[in-house]
Amino acid sequence: MRIRVIVIAVGVVLIGVAIGAALYLRLGVSATDAIVAALFLPAAVAIYNAVAVHRHGQAQMRQEVSELGRGADELARRFSELERRLAAAEGKVETVLDKALATTAPLASEVEELSRLVKQLADLVTAHDVVLAHPRVEEGSAPQPAAAAAAAAAKPAEAIAAPAVREVAAFSGLDRDAIIAVVRGAIEGGRIDFYLQPIVTLPQRKVRYYEALSRLNAANGEIVAAADFLPYAEDAALMPKLDGLAAARCVQIVRRLALKNRDLGVFCNLSAATLTDAGFPQWLEFIDANRAIAPSLIFEFTQTAVRAMGPAEHAGLAALATRGFRFSMDNLADLRIEPRELTERGFRFIKAPPTLLLGRGAATAEVPPAEFSDQLGRFGIDLIAERIESEAIVVDLLDHDVRFGQGLLFSPPRPLRPEALQGVAGDAAPDAGPAELAQAGGGGS
Repeated sequence: MRIRVIVIAVGVVLIGVAIGAALYLRLGVSATDAIVAALFLPAAVAIYNAVAVHRHGQAQMRQEVSELGRGADELARRFSELERRLAAAEGKVETVLDKALATTAPLASEVEELSRLVKQLADLVTAHDVVLAHPRVEEGSAPQPAAAAAAAAAKPAEAIAAPAVREVAAFSGLDRDAIIAVVRGAIEGGRIDFYLQPIVTLPQRKVRYYEALSRLNAANGEIVAAADFLPYAEDAALMPKLDGLAAARCVQIVRRLALKNRDLGVFCNLSAATLTDAGFPQWLEFIDANRAIAPSLIFEFTQTAVRAMGPAEHAGLAALATRGFRFSMDNLADLRIEPRELTERGFRFIKAPPTLLLGRGAATAEVPPAEFSDQLGRFGIDLIAERIESEAIVVDLLDHDVRFGQGLLFSPPRPLRPEALQGVAGDAAPDAGPAELAQAGGGGS
């Protein structure tokens, strides 16, 4: 195209020069008029060519716009057809689903009834097995429900949990000083055992955390619950030493669980007295050496202890929080709390019994119990319902958006197998004896 244009332009110029020369040399036209005549022809041709090119470009543009319009119309038509087909397909899917639901509804009802009967049968079989295995069970003791046994059997901590031991009181007939002597001897003699109870997600019931609970192994072999011996340990200022044992054991448990599932966490009960104990700095060094497990180790305090904390206790909490550890509050007597303040101090969990969460107790909160979980969630605090013992309670808790549950319905506390924790790296502070580790709260509950 370029070559053709150049050739035409050169030819037009030559023709113009020839015409000018002929007018000047042959016809005697003046030089000025001859030059004007010579330039007129190329100029006229150039103008004509420009007009022709412009018109050709406009025609071509109009053609392209017309083709684009036809393409848009075709696209709109196809899109409309696609919408029509999608609407028809949705109608068919809804029809099929309605028919399927109508068909399966009776079957689902039958399956639910069958499941209930199977569960009842399983409970009867389990009770029968327990009677056969333990013919001398004392009157008034109940076999473990089959549902709880099945739930416990599926837990990741099965490798470190043994069958539960029936809890009994061991201090009847003893005065206060004698009981304190028994408690002191058990703590100093290493007769404090730790049990694990799972905390599960709702409604999936998948184990997400464990709580480590302390039990006193009396000299006569009786197992004493924490509620029975902790008051005497507090009176005798034994909580820092007991809490040190609990913290060291919880570190072991976390490291053991991490070998199978790093998403599992452990709640370790602490006493506020430990935060102000003279040995707290040494215990804090042990915790600092294990700060790598901070996301999986949650220190738990009672509501009474949290409300009674002063500047010294808050300083201890801050020291733990700066190392990445989180806190939980349990044993709630009411729902009058300040979520923002708790969040600022490092609390990320709150445990409450169903009686409070379902509004069956006194009106003890500024917000309705049904909104309590949402209120905590806005401040980054997870609500855990504890002491759950029936399926009916679970159903009611789900209506209140409770995401975690703990209680005998899912599994009773189960003792650790000491051999399962052998060989766990970092399971105790280097060269630390019981006295050095006895500086962090939480003897359990």
